[in-house]
Amino acid sequence: MRLQRRVLGYLAAAAITSCVLTVGVGVVLVRRQVGRQRLATLEAQAALVAAVGGPPGALSPGDHVYRVGSGQPRRLGALAREAVLAALPSSTAGADAGTGTGTGTGTGDGDGTIDVGGRSLIYAVAPTPTGEIVLIRSAGIAFSEWRPFIGSLLLAGLGGVVLAVVLSFLLARRLTRPIGELSTATRRLATGEAGVSVLVQGGDELADLGASFNRMSEELSRAHEAQGRFLESVSHELRTPLTSIRGYAEALEEQAIPPAESARVIVSEADRLERLVADLLELARFGRSGFSVAHEPVDLSEVVRQSVERHVRRAREIGVELSGTCAPDSLALGDPDRILQAVSNLIENALRVTPAGGSVTVHAGGGAITVRDTGPGLDPSDIPGAVARFYLYGRYRGERSVGSGLGLAIVRELISAMDGSVEASARTDNGAGGAEVPINGAGGAEFTIRLPVMPPARPARPDAARPSA
Repeated sequence: MRLQRRVLGYLAAAAITSCVLTVGVGVVLVRRQVGRQRLATLEAQAALVAAVGGPPGALSPGDHVYRVGSGQPRRLGALAREAVLAALPSSTAGADAGTGTGTGTGTGDGDGTIDVGGRSLIYAVAPTPTGEIVLIRSAGIAFSEWRPFIGSLLLAGLGGVVLAVVLSFLLARRLTRPIGELSTATRRLATGEAGVSVLVQGGDELADLGASFNRMSEELSRAHEAQGRFLESVSHELRTPLTSIRGYAEALEEQAIPPAESARVIVSEADRLERLVADLLELARFGRSGFSVAHEPVDLSEVVRQSVERHVRRAREIGVELSGTCAPDSLALGDPDRILQAVSNLIENALRVTPAGGSVTVHAGGGAITVRDTGPGLDPSDIPGAVARFYLYGRYRGERSVGSGLGLAIVRELISAMDGSVEASARTDNGAGGAEVPINGAGGAEFTIRLPVMPPARPARPDAARPSA
C-alpha cells in the first residue's frame, strides 16, 4: 500500500502540474487572442465611422468623439477616456491623436499600437477621400473582457485535475497490483510455504519478474524436497552403522560374540561412518564461496597415469586388472587436482563392484575420461539417476558392495564446477558389423567425464613474419 500511495502521489502531482501549466498557457493565449480581437473590432468600427460620419469635408481633427464598444459607435459630447475618434488630414494621420504626439508600431497598414503621453494605445485607420479616420483605444485589456474565458479555463482545469487524480489512482493500482501480489507471495514463501506462485499477465518487465518468481519458487520447492530426501537418506545411513556398532558393542559386553569378530565389525562400520561423514563434508564445501576450481590446460593422459598408479596396488590385492590408455588429443580445460579426485572416485567405485579376474580400464581422449569395468553393470533405468546422491546405494546395497552413496554426487559437483558433465551408461562392445551392443555375461558399466576442450591454436599468417620494407 505504501508503494501504491507513493506512485499515486507521483502520478497525481505530474497530472496536476500538467493541468496547471495548461491553464496558465491557456490564459496567456486567451489574452493574446482577446487583444487581437479588440484590434480587429477597432478596425471594423473605424470603417463603420468613416462610412456614416458624413461628407468628408465636414470632419476635422477632434470634431467628433465617440465611445467605442460593441455594436454601433455612440457619439459623445466630450473626450472619452476609453477611446476617441478623430478625423485627421492625410498629412498628420496616425501621428497625432488630438491628445498628444507619439510613435507607434503597426501590424499592418491600418492598425497598430502607439504611445501618447505615456499611455499605450491601439489604433485603427479607415481611409477617407480627404484623409483618414483614426480610432484609438487603450491597449490595456480590462479583466471584464476576458473574465468569461478565465472561468471556462478554470472550470476545464478543475475537471482535468479531478480526472487526472482518478486516472492516476486507477493507474497506480494497476501498476502496483503485480508488485503487491509479489510482495505477499514473497512473505508466504519466507514463512516456508511451498508451491507459492503469482499470476503472470502480459509481456512487460513485471510479467518477467512474476515468471522469474514462479521459477524460483518451483526450484526452491524442489530443493526443499531434495533436501528432505537427502536428510532422510543421511539419517538412515548414519543410523545403520551406529546401530551395528551399538549392537556388537552390547554383544561384546555380554560376551555373546567372540571379541575378534565384534572388533572387526565395529572397525568396519566405524570406517564406513567415517567415509560418510567425510563425503558429507566434501559436499558441503561445494556451496561455500571459498570453494573454487581452476580453468587451465590439463593433460588428461597425466591424470590417467596418476590415478592408475594410485589404485594399482589395491587392484592387485583384489585380483582385478587396472589399466589406462590415452588418445593423442587428451588436452582439456579444468583443475588437474579436482579431475584426479573425480577419476579416483570413479576407479574406487569400479574396483568395489568388479569381481576377481575382472578388469577396470581408464581411457582419456577428446576432452573426456572414461572408466569402464566388468562388474554387474547398470540397468537401463539406472542411467538417468546414476550420479544422484544415494541413488545407486539405495538401489543395490542389498545386492553388491556399495560405498557411502555420495561418491558419484561428489564427482558430479566437481566436474560441474569446471563446466563439464558426467555420464553413466551400460558398458558396450563392438558386435557384428561394428555396432555397439551390451556385453553379455561379464556385464559392466562405464562412467564418462566430459570437460571443455582447448580451442585449436590459430596458425600464423604467412605475411605476419615478413619485415616491412
